[in-house]
Amino acid sequence: MSESPQKYIYCSIAASIITLVLKFWAWHITDSVGLLSDAMETVVNLVAGILALAALTLALKPADPAHTYGHGKAEYFSSGAEGMLILIAAVGIIYASIERFIYPSVPTNLGLGLIIALLSSVVNFVTAKIMLKGAKKHDSITLEADAKHLLTDVWTSIGLVLGLGVMLFTPPSWAILDPIVAVIMAGNIIFTGFYLIRKSYSGLMDNTLPQPELNIIDKAIRDCAGPDTLYHGLRTRKAGSQRFIDFHLLLPGKLSINQSHTICNEIEVCIKDELNNCRVTIHVEPEEDKASYDCEEVGGLCGSMIRNNNS
Repeated sequence: MSESPQKYIYCSIAASIITLVLKFWAWHITDSVGLLSDAMETVVNLVAGILALAALTLALKPADPAHTYGHGKAEYFSSGAEGMLILIAAVGIIYASIERFIYPSVPTNLGLGLIIALLSSVVNFVTAKIMLKGAKKHDSITLEADAKHLLTDVWTSIGLVLGLGVMLFTPPSWAILDPIVAVIMAGNIIFTGFYLIRKSYSGLMDNTLPQPELNIIDKAIRDCAGPDTLYHGLRTRKAGSQRFIDFHLLLPGKLSINQSHTICNEIEVCIKDELNNCRVTIHVEPEEDKASYDCEEVGGLCGSMIRNNNS
C-alpha cells in the first residue's frame, strides 16, 4: 500500500500543538509582546494544519461524474487560506505592538522565555524538514505550503530570540526593542503570506507547466514519433499533484489506427516515466490534410514554440 500524504499533516498538527503550549508558556512568564507575536503565529499554524488536512483529504478523492478532472484543486484553496491566515496574524501582531510602543514594558524572566522559544523552533524545524520531503515525494502544494510556513516560523523565532536577547544585556530604556522586533517579525510574516496567496492564485488560474516539464513532453514526442514530427495545441495545467496534458499530433495518413495508437501509447509512457501523476490526451491528425494545421483555432503551444523558448 502506498504511503498517504495525510500522515505528514498529522505530524504538522501535532508539532503545532506542542509549540503552541511552549510559546504561550514563554509569553505568559515574560509578558513580551515579541513572544506573544510568535505564539499568535503558532495559532495560525495549527488552524492552517487543520485546513490542510481537510483540503488534502478532499484532493485525494477520485474523480466522479460531477468532478471528472478530480478534486486536486482543493489543495490551492488550502494554501491560499493559509496565506490569508498569516496576513491576519501579522495584523494582530502589529496591533499588539502599538500599545508597547506607547507604554514600553521590560519583559520578565526573559532568559527562560527565550530558551523555551528556541526549543519550540527545534520542534518546528524537524517537522518542516520531514514535510518538505513529503511534499517532494507526493508533489503536494499543501504539504509544501505548510512546511514553508513552519520554516518561516523557525527563522522568525530565531530572529526574535536574537533581537530580544540583546535586552538581557541592556538597561530598561531598551524596552522599546520588544515591539520593534515584533513589527519586524510581522513584516516577514506578511511577505510569506503574499507568497502563498500568489502561488495558490497561479494554480487556480491553470498556468501552464514550467518550461523544463514542457521540454520533457517535447522530447518524448520526438523520441517516439520521430524528430521531425509536428504537433500543436499543447495545453497543460496542474491541479494539486495531477498534471493534465493534451495536444494534436500530426502523423502520416497512411498509418493504421493501430499503428497511430501504438505511437501515442509510447509517448504517454515516456512522459509518465519522467513526470508523476500525468493524464495525457492525444488527438491524432493526418499530416497531409490542410485542415490539420489549425494551430490558431485550437490555441496552445507547438513544438517550435517550446524549442524557441529554450534558445
